[in-house]
Amino acid sequence: MDVTLTMIAYTTHAITRFDLIQAFYSFFTDPLKNLVMKKERKVWAITLIAVWLLAPNKTIAQQDSLALSNLDEVVITATKFPKNQSETGKVLTVIDEEQLSRSAGKDLAQVLNEQVGIVITGANSNPGKDKSVYLRGAKSEYTLVLLDGIPLNDPSSIGGGAFDLRMLPIDQIERIEILKGSQSTLYGTDAIAGVINIITKKKGDKPVGVSGMAGYGSYNTRKGNLVVAGTTSIIDYNVGYTYLKTDGISEAKDTADTGNFDKDGYKQNSVQVNVGIKPTDNISIRPFVRYSKFDGKYDAGAFSDDKNSDYESKFFNAGLNSQIAFSKGALNIQYGYNKIGRDYIQPDFFDPAIIATTSYTGKFHNAEAFVNYNLAEHFQALGGVNYQNQKMNVEGSDALKESSLDMLSPYASFFIKDIQGFSAELGGRFVHHSQFGNTFIYSINPSYLINRKIKLFANYSTGFKTPVVDQLYNKSYGNENLEPEKSKNIEAGVDFTVLNDKLVLRATAFSRKIENVIVYLYPGYINMDKQNDKGVELETEFAVTDKIKLKAFYAFVEGDLTTKLTPERDTTYNNLIRRPKHSVGINIGYAVTSNLFVSANLKTFGKRNDLFFNSTTFNNDLVAMDAYELLDVYAEYKFLAGKLKVFADVRNILDKDYYETYGYTTMGINGNVGVSFSL
Repeated sequence: MDVTLTMIAYTTHAITRFDLIQAFYSFFTDPLKNLVMKKERKVWAITLIAVWLLAPNKTIAQQDSLALSNLDEVVITATKFPKNQSETGKVLTVIDEEQLSRSAGKDLAQVLNEQVGIVITGANSNPGKDKSVYLRGAKSEYTLVLLDGIPLNDPSSIGGGAFDLRMLPIDQIERIEILKGSQSTLYGTDAIAGVINIITKKKGDKPVGVSGMAGYGSYNTRKGNLVVAGTTSIIDYNVGYTYLKTDGISEAKDTADTGNFDKDGYKQNSVQVNVGIKPTDNISIRPFVRYSKFDGKYDAGAFSDDKNSDYESKFFNAGLNSQIAFSKGALNIQYGYNKIGRDYIQPDFFDPAIIATTSYTGKFHNAEAFVNYNLAEHFQALGGVNYQNQKMNVEGSDALKESSLDMLSPYASFFIKDIQGFSAELGGRFVHHSQFGNTFIYSINPSYLINRKIKLFANYSTGFKTPVVDQLYNKSYGNENLEPEKSKNIEAGVDFTVLNDKLVLRATAFSRKIENVIVYLYPGYINMDKQNDKGVELETEFAVTDKIKLKAFYAFVEGDLTTKLTPERDTTYNNLIRRPKHSVGINIGYAVTSNLFVSANLKTFGKRNDLFFNSTTFNNDLVAMDAYELLDVYAEYKFLAGKLKVFADVRNILDKDYYETYGYTTMGINGNVGVSFSL
């Protein structure tokens, strides 16, 4: 397409502003193309042109450089305490503050969907549609979400208890660490595929600071946030509010293009309060409170409109992170409580004139204490104990009244730190569950660093996922005899930096086997299946120049499920529904000047299968979904020494028509513009 060629040319040699304007003008005003493109596209073209016109001549302006990730970067999630990436053999991806600041027009699901090895269905569907996280091909409930290191769980959801990413506005996030592979030794249940640690904004850089953002975009989307943050010698704080409202699109696909399907809008309000108290240099206490509420409309199913069904979800989260530091380590005490309520308001199945409301409420407590200690120069230890309690209640149905389960699990890890390049972690966790009893898991994770540039790593670990309240105690389909799902995970790879630190590469291969997989087989849940997944991930970052950075990846994953249909016969089939075997991502960032930054992001998703309920045969039919690619373009320009910034974000610029979930609509070309400030 003309605009794509123009952008490619722009990144390779200088072109005149007139050429760029002419290219955008011809693309967006061609009469034939206007038949299939909305008038709003002109807004994005004009905005990008305006940003370009504001920019100084790139040949004479001072330019910013773009940094690459490196093995000396300090991370928290891999070991629960600060550690250089060079000293751990775990596979970890960091989405830093800079990248998040350039994602103001996106939500959390869309940012995660750009990362290697992650596919999130619903990320580019109607904004209010549910989001499912598939990390390395594993289903959503096998990925544990942490908020500032504290596990989150959603007992209100039907199924595996996966946390709903819609609850967390991206504007309140400072950094994300994605830790892949089984992490149950450190983090307990649900961490079979990995961990996503969302680290929130904590403080400002002066006693009182104010920042905010306002944006407008496709589908009449309005978004804004306001933050007051500061720091003193004893107290720091961050208080933020985020508002989002959109008319949205029809959740269900209108294949006949009748125009009768209504738009399924979405509205969200979120508040976050983070406070840090440091009475001495060695003691810190960080209480927090968060509240998020969103509501909207939803449809009756694939290809099926519904003008009368609404939902409302509420998320309340409170607790604290505290630490007592001493000369050779630190004691950490954490507590988190989250309560999630979901109301579904819809016409009665037998009498549409009657509007019925079903309410799901889940409560989750997590308390933990752990200590890390430097035993000697090259030896460290970590030990802790974790307690979790979850409750669920369903109103509007007699199937499940408030039920509860508890889990207590002590754990410990021993670390070897850089003995002539060799590092290792050996850990174990004992779990006592109120329903199914006891289990034990462990992990072994060696790595070897050569010349501070090449890291070889391997990992063998076991993991587990406990059944949730609904699976155990629902009167209609629950099974109190369910056992935990258990996994065995192997991964190995190499991570190295070459060309004078201008090229970073990582290659990883993994295998994951899960037994006692919980499935629904009428009349209820049972442990029946075996899951076997394997894959490869290739990642690279390349500093083309000081101002241009290229990131790229390729991910492959395949899996099969073995089902024992009878005691004598097993049936094995590929079951990675909605997850492509192949995905490729390319991102180019260009710091044109000290004020102007532009980037383009391309991700391709290979062919996938989905299951579609056939109302004629009452069976789930296997349907094929075509491969597709998404090209997004972002531009920002800073004024007043960076205190004021305007941005434009255009997504799906190729206007691809595709499915994330069969029968549900995805967004065509769309985007938003906005301004952010800090005082």
